[in-house]
Amino acid sequence: MIRAMVVDDDALVRLGLTDLLDSDPAIEVVAQATDGFHAIEQATTHRIDVALVDVRMPRMDGITATKHLRTLPHPPKIITLTTFDLDEYVYDALAAGSDGFLLKDTDPAEILRAVHLVAAGSAMLHPTAARRLIDRYHHTGRPQATQAQTRIAPLTPREKDVLALLAQGDTNADIAQALGMQESTVKSHVSRILTTLGVTNRVQAALLARDAGLTS
Repeated sequence: MIRAMVVDDDALVRLGLTDLLDSDPAIEVVAQATDGFHAIEQATTHRIDVALVDVRMPRMDGITATKHLRTLPHPPKIITLTTFDLDEYVYDALAAGSDGFLLKDTDPAEILRAVHLVAAGSAMLHPTAARRLIDRYHHTGRPQATQAQTRIAPLTPREKDVLALLAQGDTNADIAQALGMQESTVKSHVSRILTTLGVTNRVQAALLARDAGLTS
């Protein structure tokens, strides 16, 4: 059972997402929160596996909340929710430790799929929005490509192959099929990649790979 939390200051959005998540027999919404402070309180009280966190909220926004949630003894996986066209800080949320992001109007089936993927250790980035967002920040030159290239340099050629596919949003199963590897071997590679790069999750590794020009 995946224990979920919905964090949004809009009551209708909270209720809608809660009803959707509870419709999946493998997901249980154990907490709701109206802002970042409330989310941290709830995550301290309840064991949360996956938190869906809005970006723009009063008192404490989703980016700041993500940073704090990631420091908890048992940090939840985090999916950032965004309207995208209005939110300019999703890149910062991902860099803060979010495991992915979704548009609020994403198809309900995809939201459920995202929760399952993230709970299993994969990332979930809305395909079109992710590319547009990352490309936008790449054009501003942040972070520096040379710094990213230096950080990925210690990786083996095979690990770079895995990282390149990971950066495209492929799951462990997808990577295993593409590279002719066992899924357990892919998991081991991903673990070593995260450790070598000094990042906390697949999304941060993917952003670093893109910064380094490992994938388009």
